[in-house]
Amino acid sequence: MTTTLDAYPQAVRDAVAQARTSVSALHAELPRWGLVVWTAGNVSQRVVVDPAAGPGPDDLLVIKPSGVTYDELTPEAMVVCDLDANLVDGTRAPSSDTAAHAYVYTNMPEVGGVVHTHSTYATAWAARAEPVPCVLTMMADEFGGPIPIGPFALIGDDSIGRGIVETLRDSRSPAVLMRNHGPFTIGKDAKAAVKAAVMVEEVARTVHISRQLGEPLPIEQQHVDSLYARYQNVYGQH
Repeated sequence: MTTTLDAYPQAVRDAVAQARTSVSALHAELPRWGLVVWTAGNVSQRVVVDPAAGPGPDDLLVIKPSGVTYDELTPEAMVVCDLDANLVDGTRAPSSDTAAHAYVYTNMPEVGGVVHTHSTYATAWAARAEPVPCVLTMMADEFGGPIPIGPFALIGDDSIGRGIVETLRDSRSPAVLMRNHGPFTIGKDAKAAVKAAVMVEEVARTVHISRQLGEPLPIEQQHVDSLYARYQNVYGQH
């Protein structure tokens, strides 16, 4: 029998409430940046059940319900699942991608947020099973190299999650283009994963346009490494 949210300590319930608010707000960023249509796409965030021990198999995730339009999404509408993709709290069925998100959290403890979209240009590259080459300094900064292609996988179980983990486990990229499907992005939290989803569409579009003009020029690996290190460790507010 699946545990209900009432069985968790108050601190966990408070963390879930905060995550529901954050994840609800972040879903609004997907249509804002033109990354989704209708009810497609989803954002999730890990809730660490035992902060002293760190991320673990008993953690929870907050994600949008399945088939609900973005205008209907509120913090209360968000659903809570365990890492076996079982519903812990909520009145609606979880997103059909919940098992994939749960598999990522189970196997990549450093990940705190996962996003999936069907954004047009990134999905076009996925349909061709072609990685986006690293030909922009923005790509070197954000992705540390090309945006990789993941394997074809059917929706509904953890097959997509397995493909995401297999592709990104040894990659600097926070984004994978699942073949014939679309982009999935990961981050330290849901906001970081949403940012990666915005950036993967931007670079996929720009590189596509560049290829209409001719062959884009690659960036030498040493410069990719230097740009990535600077952006990740020096750029911005620390």
